[in-house]
Amino acid sequence: MPVPELPAERLRAVCPEAALDCESSKEIRPVEGIIGQDRALQALRFGLEMKGKGFNVYAAGQPGTGKNTAVRQILRSAAKDRPVPPDRCYVNNFREPYEPRALSLPPGKARELQRDLRALVAEAQRAIPAALQGDDFVSKRGAAARRADEERARVLEALNGEAAGLGFAVQVSQAGISITPVAKGKPLSDEAIAALPAAAQEAMRGNREAVAAQLDRAVKRLADLDARTRAEIRKLQDDAVRYAIGHLAETLVARYRDLPSVSAYLEEMQRDILESTDLFVGGEAEGPPAAGDPPGGADPELAFRKYRVNVIVDNADLKGAPIVFEDNPTYANLCGKIENEARLGALVTDFTLIKGGSLHRANGGYLVLQVNELSKNPASYEGLKRALQSGSIAIEEAGEKLATNTKSLTPEPVPLDVKVVLIGDPASYQALYVSDPEFGPLFKVKAQFDETIERTPANTAMYARFVHTLCEAEGLRHLESGAIAKLVEHGSRLAEDQAKLSTRFSELADVLREADFYASRDGSPLVTAVHIVKAVREKVYRSNLVDEKLKEMVARRVILIDTAGAAVGQVNGLTVMDVGDFEFGQPSRVTASVGLGREGIVDIERESRLGGQIHTKGVLIISGYLADTYARDKPLSLACRLVFEQSYGEVEGDSASSAELYAILSALSGLPIRQNLAVTGSVNQKGEVQAIGGVNEKVEGFYDTCAAKGLKGDEGVMIPLANVQHLMLREDVVDAVREGRFHVHAVRTIDEGIEVLTGAKAGKRVAASFEAGSVNDRVDKRLEEMAEAIARFTSPAAPVRRANSEQS
Repeated sequence: MPVPELPAERLRAVCPEAALDCESSKEIRPVEGIIGQDRALQALRFGLEMKGKGFNVYAAGQPGTGKNTAVRQILRSAAKDRPVPPDRCYVNNFREPYEPRALSLPPGKARELQRDLRALVAEAQRAIPAALQGDDFVSKRGAAARRADEERARVLEALNGEAAGLGFAVQVSQAGISITPVAKGKPLSDEAIAALPAAAQEAMRGNREAVAAQLDRAVKRLADLDARTRAEIRKLQDDAVRYAIGHLAETLVARYRDLPSVSAYLEEMQRDILESTDLFVGGEAEGPPAAGDPPGGADPELAFRKYRVNVIVDNADLKGAPIVFEDNPTYANLCGKIENEARLGALVTDFTLIKGGSLHRANGGYLVLQVNELSKNPASYEGLKRALQSGSIAIEEAGEKLATNTKSLTPEPVPLDVKVVLIGDPASYQALYVSDPEFGPLFKVKAQFDETIERTPANTAMYARFVHTLCEAEGLRHLESGAIAKLVEHGSRLAEDQAKLSTRFSELADVLREADFYASRDGSPLVTAVHIVKAVREKVYRSNLVDEKLKEMVARRVILIDTAGAAVGQVNGLTVMDVGDFEFGQPSRVTASVGLGREGIVDIERESRLGGQIHTKGVLIISGYLADTYARDKPLSLACRLVFEQSYGEVEGDSASSAELYAILSALSGLPIRQNLAVTGSVNQKGEVQAIGGVNEKVEGFYDTCAAKGLKGDEGVMIPLANVQHLMLREDVVDAVREGRFHVHAVRTIDEGIEVLTGAKAGKRVAASFEAGSVNDRVDKRLEEMAEAIARFTSPAAPVRRANSEQS
């Protein structure tokens, strides 16, 4: 039965203007929410509301499907009802300066604490020197010193008296207190002592021991006196300092009494101020230097940093939970960092140089990351997982990650409560899920964004509402109904399906913007259908230079493609070429040569390492079809070579497997194939022609090739019947079919296709053979002849016959 041609009406699903029920998009209500992504939105809401550990979200979808817009809208809605998270800051750890403490305060309180402590230190810098230089403190300190001096004199005087009675004098110097034997008020030299009688020397030694014992007691009394004096002066100093700043410090403690961690820090800070009064009166700071400080100590002005508050998260102006979009997720931007500064030629740091990351800012809310950007920073991905697994954010200095031995800070980790949303494509999700066992438990919710929606009246109306919303939002000209209809048709073309509409609204928005440009240039108050068509056509024109050059090479016979006549073992296959921002169809000559042999089908593309795995699979399926159809009662004895002529790049995919099979059947049957037809479609082992991708580009590619060579009216293409529903051809191609200048055939089986290509009947199997004179009959007989020939040539008697023939 002949395969009927497809009528023009089946080549493009036209959107009638009447279906839109409006004169222009200005009359339509704006769209609310996201169009056609109910599954993804439900998953997003679930993931954001679910409190369990690991229920973070991966929003998966192709670019332009509205992932980012949907995430923003859902997050805004979810965040506004959540409480504002606390402020975060780092302060000095007075006990362990290399381990700064993290404080958590109610929103806005960190900034207040920073101001309060700045005021406290400023007041201390003014009040402490004044108090310690005041008459009252100086008088009391002087009195304490005089009392100590008087008691010290009494102790020494008593010691001198006791020593003099035993023949010794007490001498006080910078080096300490010593005793010396004397006679008549003068010190005795070693020679004089040696000249004394033995009894006198023995008595002197006994006296020396007695005086030494008295000296030890006196030294202890003096040491105790010094300690008591220092303690008394320290108490006087502490009392003076407390009096000077006590009122302000007590006010702060009372103000932050409800925050135990802050109150504890303020008490530690007070103690440190009392221990560091020398710093406030111009002396050197006590305590360890900053991490990495060079020898010689820290600058006194820098020493006051230890009383600062380093606010890393300030939520004072926030309403609801934070939403952070991190577009550049380096490790430092994501997890925070510890900066360094140069001092006297060395790099040093302290807690005031700790910087928070987007994880800190998003804490208590939501963090959104682009997977393609995160994949560029492996350390960031590992840091993110570590934070989510531990429930805390630990800031590390770069040197620690590089395993250097320099002394650095170890800031106290901050507890983490964040919902992370990763945005990426499905392939990245699959790769992460398979390759990283830690990914699945951390991102348990997948929100899959569909690339298409059903082309129903309701969704067509939503397209129109999308147009209204975009025009109003960006100040574009509204579309007349015909222009909306063209945009709907373009949506089906992007979806590659007559019954679907694309959800790649970013591409549709670009078409609207470009159409508005052309309408503006024409001075039109509304965007018309002409402007939509022009916007689509011009976008193609900007990108199809390679396509035009290839078509020109075909027209000039540089690339050999016949569009007329017939040839044995030769067929026009159809391929799709991708140049990044543009895909186009291109015919390619497929040839098959057959001869005696047992190699079977030899794929020249595979042998030359230009064939991909899927293409190789397609060739093996062809072998299966030949065996199932023709080798039921005989061996398949042939050597067949298949090749894409003038193809110098990788050939991938199985969409040309039907064309390759047609070439083989032609070569075996000897029946020529029409060269004014091009073929696409994959085939299975049962001879069914299966759907392929890029059908619109392929049909248009051969039409353009024929047009470049000059249409004669009998050219056309043959596609799988399953692909008819995917046809959204250009209007000029549809017009050519309507006018009988181009033809589209749709086939279910290889038998139907070979009849179209050769004009001969395919032939059904009857018992052990096919209908006489049919294509299959001719192929079957040729294969039988080849099997018999192979048997003759490989039989034991064959070499003898050749030898006898040579002798004769």
